[in-house]
Amino acid sequence: MGVALVMVSCLSLSGCAALQEFKQAITPGGSATQSSASAPATEVGGRLVVEYTLNIEAPGKLKELLEEHLDLARFRQAPEDQRLSLQELGRLSAAAPQQARALLETEGYFNARVTVERSDLQAIESGQNGSERPTVTVKVDPGPPTRVSRVELRFAGELLDPVAESAGQAEPSPEFRARVSRQRDRLSRDWALAPGEAFTQSAWSNAKSALLGRVRTQGYPLARWAETSAQVDADANTAELILTLDSGPLFRLGAIQITGLKHHPATVVERLAGFQAGEAYSERAMLDFQERLLKTTLFDTANVDIRPDAENPDNAAASPVYVQVKESPRQQITLSVGFDTATGPRIGADYINRQPFGLSMRSRTKLKLGTRESSADVELSSHPLSDMHRNLGAFFVERLRHDDTVTLNVRARLGRIRETEREDRTYYLETLRAFEEKPGSDTHAGAVSGNAQWTWRRVDSSLRPTRGYTASVLVGAGYADSSTADNGYFGRSQIKLYGYYPLPGGWYGSARTEYGQIFASRSVGLPEKLRFRTGGDESVRGYGFEDLGPSDALGNPTGGRVLWNGSVELAHALMPSLPDLLGAVFVDAGQAAPSWKDFKPTTSLGLGLRYRSPLGTLRLDYARATALQRWRLHFSVGIAL
Repeated sequence: MGVALVMVSCLSLSGCAALQEFKQAITPGGSATQSSASAPATEVGGRLVVEYTLNIEAPGKLKELLEEHLDLARFRQAPEDQRLSLQELGRLSAAAPQQARALLETEGYFNARVTVERSDLQAIESGQNGSERPTVTVKVDPGPPTRVSRVELRFAGELLDPVAESAGQAEPSPEFRARVSRQRDRLSRDWALAPGEAFTQSAWSNAKSALLGRVRTQGYPLARWAETSAQVDADANTAELILTLDSGPLFRLGAIQITGLKHHPATVVERLAGFQAGEAYSERAMLDFQERLLKTTLFDTANVDIRPDAENPDNAAASPVYVQVKESPRQQITLSVGFDTATGPRIGADYINRQPFGLSMRSRTKLKLGTRESSADVELSSHPLSDMHRNLGAFFVERLRHDDTVTLNVRARLGRIRETEREDRTYYLETLRAFEEKPGSDTHAGAVSGNAQWTWRRVDSSLRPTRGYTASVLVGAGYADSSTADNGYFGRSQIKLYGYYPLPGGWYGSARTEYGQIFASRSVGLPEKLRFRTGGDESVRGYGFEDLGPSDALGNPTGGRVLWNGSVELAHALMPSLPDLLGAVFVDAGQAAPSWKDFKPTTSLGLGLRYRSPLGTLRLDYARATALQRWRLHFSVGIAL
């Protein structure tokens, strides 16, 4: 026997409606039976009410469904002044099978058998057993579940009958028709409730919502379901699904309308659109546009959308793209004061100008002054182009004092960078010069090189990663000169890998490894800034920043030509009520050396706290350096590469 799905919704409400009708029909009072305080039936406001026990015998999730929605279950928890009378309890017990079957039909069980047993209810009503609480038992045999036997998905609107791409065309091109046809095929394959799967009301609703949402993000924001029908054959325990999706018109992107600009020209926004007027709308295109705007750091907020009008579908041919932005401050300065156990006290300043000299550029200047270490770092970059490329130039100068030795390092870069959510690419030319002054001798070294760096991010969150990996690869080649060694060519490579994986029992595992190597003759002199050192927050904890690596006879760091470090860490929430506060244990190892033959890694181990804040994971580590036999405190903010 076929049963229309609409009957399921009506039946699911029948228990509540019947309850209201018989409660209005009952006259309070009427029973003269007296009960003690411990009796299950007591008189409240002239009305005899009863306490009862309810047992529901049904498989797993069906039992939970009935315990939540069955009227017998809901009134069992009611306050004393709202409890059922003996007559109401009897009538609810009689109505329970019908209500239970209606609820079970929403889970796809259309042949369920439900029986209700009541113990001692009649004795209590007659006053013969006033001290024993009645028990109502609902027994459910759900029978076989209903499964989808056939799905027929039809289309209407421009998704079925596309129109020409532009006003100058009479008919859509064959290529465009083929693309729309492939889109229909993908939507049909993406339908979630396939033949053979169990039919439930929630699965039916979710499948419709998911497909409709997908169509609306793919160019048809006015899409709707013109017809949906689930024809259930209760005898065969099957359901046939018939649906018609009316896509409405295909929206095409029109002119960009910008609000919120004060200092920057409109071209700064327009060049980042990534689409041409007339292209089909997609939600992905709007989100990418919005992301590009925020990546510039020129705006504190950015919102990009269209405003589809169901009453004027003709506007779909050229729907304006509305961009609302809030500009970041044109100039910003941050001052800092700090102390380092290796270099002593320091003060710093970080100055950002997002439109220096009125140009479409961004400058950043970082100054640091200390007793043993001072530096200046200046970077000038263009605003991003439509493909997210930025041209950049940078200059860095550093002065280091160690005992009687003074080192001056100078670096200049000129290159191009492209930054996206999942990948970064950087290409640059670099020149390095190093000057060293010490009693009795002055030396210098330098290098010119071309470099390329790629970064990949495949993590669930770049701020608080728990699953996935990130990778960074840097390669370079150039020519080095020195006043104390041979001149010659060199190559340089560096690889960083980070992995994150959730483990059973609420544990989180992470690991990282870093490799670096310089390829050059041992006689070729290289500036110290080209060579490798390690140690510190992001490498081998328990040691100071770049404390590990070869040094000369006077203890001055010289850097190595090979590098490796790695770490393994386990973390777990300290308490269920604060899942973002974790405790961690870790082991680190690593070293820099003149060659792999001389490479002898050192290790450390420690404990840490992790707090997953909106700005990234804050890390507090207490690590013991095995080579030094002492502990060191580290604090950092962890963000994926």
